[in-house]
Amino acid sequence: MKQLAYPTMLILLSMACQPPAPTYQSFEEYPAYQGRDLGLVYSPEKSVFKLWAPPAEEVKLHLYTDPVEGDAESSHQMDRQENGVWMATFTDDLLGKYYAFQTKVDGKWGEEVPDPYVKAVGTNGQRGQVVDLATTNPEGWEQDQRPPLQNFTDIILYELHVRDLSMNPNSGIQHKGKFLGLTELGTRSPEGVMTGLDHIKDLGVTHVHLLPSFDFMSVDESKPEDNEFNWGYDPQNYNVPEGSYSTNPADGTVRIREFKQVVKTLHDNGLRVIMDVVYNHTGATEGSNFNQLVPGYYYRQNEEGGFSNASACGNETASERTMVRKFMVESMKYWAEEYHIDGFRVDLMGIHDIETMNRVSASLHQVDPTIFIYGEGWTAGSSPLPEAQQALKKNTPKLDQIAAFSDDIRDAIKGHVFTHDAKGFISGLPGLEESIKFGIVASTKHAQVDYSVINYSKAPWAPSPFQTITYVSCHDNHTLWDRLTISCPEASEEEKIKMHKLAGAMVLTSQGVSFLHAGVEMMRTKGGEENSFESPDEVNQIDWSRKSKYPEVYNYFKNLISLRKNHPAFRMMTTDVVQAHLKFLDVPEGSTNLVAYQLTGNANGDPWREILVVFNGNKDSKAVNIPEGEWTIVVDGKKVNEDGLGTINTTSLTIPGRTAMVLKGG
Repeated sequence: MKQLAYPTMLILLSMACQPPAPTYQSFEEYPAYQGRDLGLVYSPEKSVFKLWAPPAEEVKLHLYTDPVEGDAESSHQMDRQENGVWMATFTDDLLGKYYAFQTKVDGKWGEEVPDPYVKAVGTNGQRGQVVDLATTNPEGWEQDQRPPLQNFTDIILYELHVRDLSMNPNSGIQHKGKFLGLTELGTRSPEGVMTGLDHIKDLGVTHVHLLPSFDFMSVDESKPEDNEFNWGYDPQNYNVPEGSYSTNPADGTVRIREFKQVVKTLHDNGLRVIMDVVYNHTGATEGSNFNQLVPGYYYRQNEEGGFSNASACGNETASERTMVRKFMVESMKYWAEEYHIDGFRVDLMGIHDIETMNRVSASLHQVDPTIFIYGEGWTAGSSPLPEAQQALKKNTPKLDQIAAFSDDIRDAIKGHVFTHDAKGFISGLPGLEESIKFGIVASTKHAQVDYSVINYSKAPWAPSPFQTITYVSCHDNHTLWDRLTISCPEASEEEKIKMHKLAGAMVLTSQGVSFLHAGVEMMRTKGGEENSFESPDEVNQIDWSRKSKYPEVYNYFKNLISLRKNHPAFRMMTTDVVQAHLKFLDVPEGSTNLVAYQLTGNANGDPWREILVVFNGNKDSKAVNIPEGEWTIVVDGKKVNEDGLGTINTTSLTIPGRTAMVLKGG
């Protein structure tokens, strides 16, 4: 690479030629830019930098030879263009250089920061880097293909933190805490059980949901020996992979190539990749890249003119503003096209406006109609955005091909998430039967559900089953095992295992899209820690010895997943089909914690003509009347076997305590 101390600028006006800065009375008056070339467009012959900053009086572009240290090698005034854009073009090859922008607004210079659209950065994301994206593609990238997906209801999500998979010494994974740890095959624990990617493949899930893997600010990438941990919900550079997960955070090409290797390896092994995205707030507020370059614009303001805070993280972005909306749409499309990402989980989606989310959906489904989008249909605080415009769970009917998490079934199964000692259906709390039924039909309209007594929602909110994410636990709050330990101190381990398996069966036999927290299949524990976002690896890492300790639990989950994948009756695609083929059975009068239903008429093309599912959340056995005929038990609370665990020919079924039973008939 040719080293140039002062690269030649092709287009650069002197300050004497700069027109005066426009004046604006409000953010709404800022001009919008329609082009798709903000940030850096690189070739060996020319590098074009464009920054949108309408209120700026001056803009400087600084070039560096080091990712963090030292003053700029050279600084250049940028040229004001139309629609709030500033531009600088260089005819020398800048490959490998680092850079940052600086704007002067109201007579005050901001900090030197990368622009929002930056695609490669050096250590700790403080400076952008000029890279040739074509050189970041791993071998065979051009032939990479998404694994087949016919319907969204076929999806089984597995939510995973990159470090958690590999950090335990018993993982057998070489690249501990790194993207490359996800690409290793053949890894085993000291006990000889499969770990890592082999484990995920064997389990049978369809999509790996990666917790934030974009560049976040809380981990010092220059000190990997410190083994700092964070979930990553503190965004810094949205379009760049996180450096602490790479083998060399100083070189922007390395983190890009290694993340692409993850995607390709998972694709090659039949797994799709979901990216957890956090556009609702930034990790820093006043000091964020957004705010340093265009003060205030990217954020909503409260009545006092300060930062509103529906994220509970100090700020919330203003997705309804034209250039914020544009950024979100283009950013997710970039990940889908450049990195072949198969879907997005949108953090605190309720902070975003419905129009923006629908434009995101339209843009992504132009790339590939099988890209899956889902999010948290709530906020963490009040927002100035009117509720009718928020992408909340109850506004799901206004969202186009976008799903939301069901806290209704989550808390009905295990108890109120923020009341740690509260019991749920699986631990014997009565009165949640209708909430469970609501979860079974994936929050859709069903004549046999009494919406007046559902725990949270008092009306169906999902137009189609695929718009409900059915789950019981995730990275937030306690693991399922820890929650049962806290809320059921009187229960033996054997009883808690029954509850744990019952919860898994409820998630994996209900309609909607199934979602599993990584490690739930081996009763993962964080030692009772609820909010482990910055707890050490000792708390967060997956302990693979638990797979050896509880093999029957692992096999139960694995076989439930296989059952779901083999039987489309559990994956009905439309509300009409659910209404036609899912019938709840009457349970004895006065019974609590007992729900039974039948899937009839080869539902959704299922090879089994009739399927019977019964959930008993009571400690003791219960009897329920079932249709006449010969039934074959395929799930009995201990095992799952589609060939059969025995047959019955009676109209009364006795189901053991804290057990799910599935039977086939006809």
